[in-house]
Amino acid sequence: MAKKKDTPVRLDQLTEEEKMKYEIADELGLLDRVMKDGWKSLSSKETGRIGGILARKRKNRSKK
Repeated sequence: MAKKKDTPVRLDQLTEEEKMKYEIADELGLLDRVMKDGWKSLSSKETGRIGGILARKRKNRSKK
């Protein structure tokens, strides 16, 4: 299992894209695991799903 980072995540210091990544993880029910064990604790399928949703949201935002 991945080692947890020593410093907690400061949501107020994240970029918009990083915030969106955490929001997507929350929507997929993965945020607790990410906060506990870090992003490396996710499978490639889970990270790919987050990346796909993130890309779709980015694409939709650029069309507006």
